[in-house]
Amino acid sequence: MYDKIFAIFGTIMVFFYFGLAIFILTTDLFDIDKALRIILAVPLFIYALYRVFLSYEKIKESFFGKNEDEK
Repeated sequence: MYDKIFAIFGTIMVFFYFGLAIFILTTDLFDIDKALRIILAVPLFIYALYRVFLSYEKIKESFFGKNEDEK
């Protein structure tokens, strides 16, 4: 049960990381240099992509894998 909740939460966090990276790149709320924006946003994009693969594996295992309780 907890595995499914954490898998869904991980997927939501992926969208948060992508959104935060796009927000940093496009917003004018902060007076930051464009190079610094890129330096902050690129690792967020990379981490979000990494989390996509982890979330995919976790969802596949949690929702579509054979549980020992269901045998």
